[in-house]
Amino acid sequence: MKYFLAFGALLAAGAAHAQVTLKLTSVPANTPASATLYVAGSFNSWNPGNAAHALTKNADGSYQITLPQATGTMEYKFTRGAWSSVETNAANGSVPNRTYTFGSGPATVTHTVLNWEDLAGGSSCQSSALSPNVRVMATNFAIPQLGRTRRVWLYLPNDYASNTTKRYPVLYMHDGQNVFDNCTSFSGEWGVDETLSQLQQQGLDATGSIVVAVDNDGAQRLNEYSPWNNPQYGGGQGDQYVDFLVQTLKPYIDSNYRTLTGREYTSIAGSSMGGLISVYAALKYPNVYSKVGVFSPAFWFAEQSLFQYVQQHPANPATRFYFVSGAQESQTMVPLIQQMHDALRSGGVPAANLSFNARPDGQHAEWFWKREFSAAYQWLLAPATVTAAKNPQAALAFSVYPVPAKDAVTVQLPETVKEARLEVLDSTGQVVLKSKVRAGQRVEVSKLGKGAYFMRLSSGKQSGSQTLLKE
Repeated sequence: MKYFLAFGALLAAGAAHAQVTLKLTSVPANTPASATLYVAGSFNSWNPGNAAHALTKNADGSYQITLPQATGTMEYKFTRGAWSSVETNAANGSVPNRTYTFGSGPATVTHTVLNWEDLAGGSSCQSSALSPNVRVMATNFAIPQLGRTRRVWLYLPNDYASNTTKRYPVLYMHDGQNVFDNCTSFSGEWGVDETLSQLQQQGLDATGSIVVAVDNDGAQRLNEYSPWNNPQYGGGQGDQYVDFLVQTLKPYIDSNYRTLTGREYTSIAGSSMGGLISVYAALKYPNVYSKVGVFSPAFWFAEQSLFQYVQQHPANPATRFYFVSGAQESQTMVPLIQQMHDALRSGGVPAANLSFNARPDGQHAEWFWKREFSAAYQWLLAPATVTAAKNPQAALAFSVYPVPAKDAVTVQLPETVKEARLEVLDSTGQVVLKSKVRAGQRVEVSKLGKGAYFMRLSSGKQSGSQTLLKE
């Protein structure tokens, strides 16, 4: 699987050290004579064009590479330098990951590549698995923080079109190619659209959720999904990426779709590096996200920096974290998730808001995350435990928009709530604006200085909060 970053799987204790030569005896006839072929796998963070893993072309037209001594089992595929030019089968469909176990396999393994994805005359795959609820919201949505654009997908609940006054929670997800569509996925989709649609139909999800899925950039994925640099693999642009989600994408979604804008109704989730950046986003923006789905996280990528950040920036105690991984994905996977669980617990997150599940058969693969998504989603739906409150309040399903705001914001309240108390606090916790508001009321904020504020609404035993950005 392209995003299998569990390098520790190759360091299993007790396995015999060995090296292996991978040889391509046949490649498609339309392979460019000048093409450089590569092997990408769990041993190089699935980098499709890593110069250190380029194959040598032999006089007889074959290609080969000898990998250094290692242990355990590796997974790999062949490419021409990018995932858009990865090897495919005779019908130009996805090829399962190849595997090799060091110490037990032959010293030389021969292979044949039947097709390259970009040279096979178009894929036979059709997007028939997409539900009617899914659409591509934009093919080139601007990321001003990084000077790039990205495709963004959108899932709308079953009743979105028919219930025109209802507002919905929002779940933000990474690696958007893999969330809904088997054709755009690298190795199978998560089927999030089918899962959420079925949960609504079965009465297991009373509210429904909007899902916003942002594609990864391929070459920039590791850079964008970690705020810290890994000397071997990259990283360091995660700050700008999570700023984009909060400062650019979320305001657009809240302004154009019927969302519940408060933190109590805003979630984020991802796998592998997407799990790492999801945790970071919740820590950096504790007043934005209240639910975090973490699937097989690549905490090893920035282990020391990540845990220092957790200590320096404790999570909002009213945030729910759901962790799931395979019990044997790598030597470090389960210990690092347990360490994160303990760090969050020590930082004040109640045990009731933390769930860690190590599945014996779990693997670092889309099929596993697809299987586990429903359980994660349903657990995250439950209200967070708030230990600091003597009389915990239920979440108030409100919306405040636009954010960022220039002169005024509009407040929407549930039909059952006639009036609510609004408070706006500055970065020091001082109340700088307070008012009683009714549904649909505009609230003037023009006198507030530019910057970030914390907004709190309450009515009876219900309350909610969100960040207010003032332009």
